[in-house]
Amino acid sequence: MNPHRRSPFILIATILVYFFLYAPIFVLVIYSFNSSRANVQFDGFISSYGDLQIVNGDVTQSPCGPFHWFCELSKNREVINAAKNTLTIAFTATIISTIVGTMAALALQRYDFKLKAFSQVSLYIPIVIPEIVMGIGILTLFSQLFSLLNNWLNLAGDARMTMGLFTVILSHIAFMIPFVTLVVQARLQGFDKSYEEAAMDLGANEWTTFQRVTFPMILPGVLSGALLAFTLSLDDFVITFFTNGPGSTTLPIYVYGLLRRIITPQVNALSTVWISIVFIAVLLLQWIQSREK
Repeated sequence: MNPHRRSPFILIATILVYFFLYAPIFVLVIYSFNSSRANVQFDGFISSYGDLQIVNGDVTQSPCGPFHWFCELSKNREVINAAKNTLTIAFTATIISTIVGTMAALALQRYDFKLKAFSQVSLYIPIVIPEIVMGIGILTLFSQLFSLLNNWLNLAGDARMTMGLFTVILSHIAFMIPFVTLVVQARLQGFDKSYEEAAMDLGANEWTTFQRVTFPMILPGVLSGALLAFTLSLDDFVITFFTNGPGSTTLPIYVYGLLRRIITPQVNALSTVWISIVFIAVLLLQWIQSREK
């Protein structure tokens, strides 16, 4: 029962848990430096001396060295466009869903109205239902809506409303709002209203009180909900697959297209870059939260 004594079984269990969680990611990063073009087996690391290329008929050493696959990604316009679409969707959907989700959490936590119980339960529906069901539902909704609008407005050719970046953003907002709302609502559970009452006693109006008192106190919860929504948007495949259109291919959709042909180290390199982006976002959130304390 000594709190300062560490059991070897706890240490072993901890190591096994972390190995189970991060071994696939470690293998993915290692295979992104695989010298083999077919990523079925590991043939060794790409050597800075062995990676050769032909320029104007002469065999020269590649300037990329062990980062050969990452260099190929940087020159691939499809990858760049897919990454740009993914980040555009993620940032736009995160900002809107964070604002709406925070407002919804404040309303559900502080006010009583007739449909409060129904509103609270309805937040769980986009979370618990299978993504493929939600994706098919959103696809049917947009298809019928665009068909009616195109016929009503007599739109034809390039002017017709079709699936694209806008529909993907709307669908991401639809399933991200419940996550943000529940995270912010959990932060509001232990919120002390006496701080707001003290601010109003000192002459602050509702907006000033929210800006100077309420929002800084719930900011860690808002940032946590925003980060959760951002990561969900980055790696979403099912809903994006049903709602995207020409010119709105995201990285998960692009990687799926690569996997249908052959698994190459380029896929691992692309995944490694994406993991690094998410890791940097998590570190940024931790830094912001540490400054707020």
